[in-house]
Amino acid sequence: MKNNQKLFAAVSAASAAYLSLIFPRVFHRPDRSFLLGRHYAHRGLFDNAAEAPENSVPAFRKAVEAGYGIELDVQLSKDNIPVVFHDATLKRMCGVDGNVWDYTLAELKQLRLAGSSATIPTFEEALAAIDRKVPIIVEYKLDVAQTKVCELGNELLNRYGGPYCIECFHPLALIWYRKNRPDVVRGQLCEEYWKTKKYRGNPVFLLLSYLVTNIATRPDFIAYNHRDAGNLSRRLCRRLGALSVAWTIKSEEEYRRAKDSFDLFIFDSFRLE
Repeated sequence: MKNNQKLFAAVSAASAAYLSLIFPRVFHRPDRSFLLGRHYAHRGLFDNAAEAPENSVPAFRKAVEAGYGIELDVQLSKDNIPVVFHDATLKRMCGVDGNVWDYTLAELKQLRLAGSSATIPTFEEALAAIDRKVPIIVEYKLDVAQTKVCELGNELLNRYGGPYCIECFHPLALIWYRKNRPDVVRGQLCEEYWKTKKYRGNPVFLLLSYLVTNIATRPDFIAYNHRDAGNLSRRLCRRLGALSVAWTIKSEEEYRRAKDSFDLFIFDSFRLE
């Protein structure tokens, strides 16, 4: 009997510790209602085979015209200008070697996106194109683990005045917002990393997969790979009040499978109605 009591006490203590690690923000939570009621076009309503490639001004304008919210990516150029671009490297979208942060803005502006006439927009240009007409999810890219992009992005968003939230895979961005802008809705991006060969066997990414950094970030929403909807921490966070965002839905079938497990949906490759 005593052994059973000890086991029960140990399990209870471990469960309480685990919950304390993954708890989302509960108190002083900002209003998140502006995010509800619409779907979010991943990198704009884009077509990389046309004149509206991903993360371009034309793709953002198309999303606004269709009434979609927008998810976009922000990182810094070599001269510390916030630009909208997803990959660390320029090869896939611009056909040149090197990382975004190896090029000044003037140099980046000489490149073309996916063979179109569109150029890499600054974050300021993207915000002007969206013009406060739809909510945006701003993903900060922290391939270089420093928060300068958060500081400079925040300055632009302060002047913008439209509805937005921020998200990032790296907890540092959420920690920066928790400290400096607690009034802004913040989200943790995640997936089950161990399914990817690159991260398999790395205990840090195993812990990240189960959202244990929430103790430092206290996110308002969890944006999780829709294929990993069964993740225990993700499901518990939803029960504890965090909005649950699915990325990235690419077909009606994927939406059908995910719709009961998530609250919001980021999509591309088709139009999600």
